[in-house]
Amino acid sequence: MTPRSRPLLALAIALPLLALDAGCGEKPKRKVQSRDTIGKTTQEVRNLKPELDKGGQVTDGKIHATDYITLQADAYRTSVANIAKMKVKMEMDMYETLNGEKPKTYEEFMDLIIKKGKPDGIMLPMLPFYQEYGYDPETKELVVIEYREKKKAFDEQWDKELGRK
Repeated sequence: MTPRSRPLLALAIALPLLALDAGCGEKPKRKVQSRDTIGKTTQEVRNLKPELDKGGQVTDGKIHATDYITLQADAYRTSVANIAKMKVKMEMDMYETLNGEKPKTYEEFMDLIIKKGKPDGIMLPMLPFYQEYGYDPETKELVVIEYREKKKAFDEQWDKELGRK
């Protein structure tokens, strides 16, 4: 290779790469945004009653996927939520043992069990954007609330982007 041919070789390599990059314009803004969950935590727990009024539904804590691809994600998501619920149940049981009763209200639960914003507070694994943790003051337990309309809108958006529908 001569010194004169090197710039031509570099140009021959660079032009196709530039053409590829030009075709990869900015991705369209999505109406429904997901959120990062892997390795993320939260102390957000919602009061169950108002969330049910907004269309949320309490999940049953079971895996429902039937195909191989979504089964993996469903198993992970469900396991993470169930482990968080076990941690909170353990804290609730310990509190009940020491105090003779569980926290009576959502506010007490947040202050005494989750301890939001405190160094010894419980950090719960982040759930997908269409699920949130909730506290049921009647049963005195942590639940997972799913917003099926959010999930449906996101699935429809992806189907459209991928040309499936």
